[in-house]
Amino acid sequence: MRLVLTALVTITLGFAPLTAQAQQSLSRPGEVIDQKELPGGFSALSSRLMPAVVNITTQQTIAPQGLPQFPDGDPLEQFNEFFGRDPEGFSQQGSLGSGFVISPDGLIVTNNHVIEGADEINAVFADGRTLRATLVGTDAATDVAVLKVEQDDPLPFVEFADSDQAEVGDWVMAIGNPFGFGGSVSVGIVSARNRDIQSGNYDDYIQTDAAINRGNSGGPLFNLNGEVLGVNTAIISPTGGSVGLGFSIPANLVDQISGQLIEFGTARRGWFGVNVQAVDGDIAQAYGADNDEGVLITRIEQDGPASKADFEVGDLLLQFDGKPIEGVRGLSRVVAETEIGKDVSVDLIRDGRRRTVSLVLGELESDAPEEDDAPVITESSLTDNPMGLDLTELSESDRRRYVVPSDVDGVLVRSVSPRGPSFGKLQKGDVIIELGFEAVDTPTDALIEMDNAVRGTGAPLLVRIWRPGDRGGSAMFFSIDLSERS
Repeated sequence: MRLVLTALVTITLGFAPLTAQAQQSLSRPGEVIDQKELPGGFSALSSRLMPAVVNITTQQTIAPQGLPQFPDGDPLEQFNEFFGRDPEGFSQQGSLGSGFVISPDGLIVTNNHVIEGADEINAVFADGRTLRATLVGTDAATDVAVLKVEQDDPLPFVEFADSDQAEVGDWVMAIGNPFGFGGSVSVGIVSARNRDIQSGNYDDYIQTDAAINRGNSGGPLFNLNGEVLGVNTAIISPTGGSVGLGFSIPANLVDQISGQLIEFGTARRGWFGVNVQAVDGDIAQAYGADNDEGVLITRIEQDGPASKADFEVGDLLLQFDGKPIEGVRGLSRVVAETEIGKDVSVDLIRDGRRRTVSLVLGELESDAPEEDDAPVITESSLTDNPMGLDLTELSESDRRRYVVPSDVDGVLVRSVSPRGPSFGKLQKGDVIIELGFEAVDTPTDALIEMDNAVRGTGAPLLVRIWRPGDRGGSAMFFSIDLSERS
């Protein structure tokens, strides 16, 4: 059965009255609780936290879409209400979600998708009070939004946990309104960390088996101390209901983004100014790296922070600001979380030697992902060489045909043999810039480097190419094992 990624909505309706404890955080118990030991029960924890969790209701006005609007006095006028139409033909669409109070002055965190497009937002508290909420800021990239309600008395609130300290197997509790059953509590464990569910560039979800359903989005995932470990935002389910695969945005990310939304009204992310690709074992071996962690720079953006520092295309980046780089997604997260304007050091390998480069981090304006073209593989009688490639010099007509920038030099791939080691990696239209860290300008240059690689240590040959694409093309790296040639 096909798995379906289902966006969630959370409603939380509790019944505990607001008390004098509202002036202090509800997240701090008298003692720190071991997150791995099964407690005697969850009733005290849930009743303590309920007042800080709210039900979010929204209204959105929808323009007429061709459904009938009957005039006053018409015998069918009674059906206007059935269609949800006002006298001018507009309809109202409502949605439900959840949030939680993070400060006594009424700041509330929820999901962006809960309030997106809303004309009116209300927060319903556990004692039944409804307060109109205003939007402080929202960030679609991480699905985080911050609201504000006005209230004379301090509101009960909860605090964020250090989600980096959470471990697989720790106990967690979700409070929400699955399918409209308000004030529901579910309990489970942290099932996994650092999950990528392909929802964006900053995926780093906490996976839990605590029952999360439609009606839980924007709601908190608590640890046993009553601290918010994550914000429930998605499930994977073949049925639309919980099958034990729920996902929460980690508290550390929510804390950072919500803080920026409160201070600036928008999320601010660091900007490195490079395009990168993941590293496999063969590429790591070609660079002399200990493992396949890190990423390769394939392009340096003009006038970006990296262009003003000592970075080069082909650098294998290992650490950013003292943090290991765990793939492309990991670099995106660590750069986004680093303070803008900070002088950071980057550990890398270049030409087989380790070095450290410093740069001043900029601010990202747009982080729209780039798309890759599908490969086109052809056969040629001129592919009888170690790489199985038909190569030709890069002519001016080739530059125009493949829109190759003037600063890109190399040899053009005309075809790739399905029986050669480059099959599935290189493709027609690629421009080979370097082989084994050596620049190649003619097919003869390329053949010499192939021969050197064959006669060398037997390590995979590192290939740097420029590949055409709809957005102007980009540089890429591949490792080709010449011993695989059939």
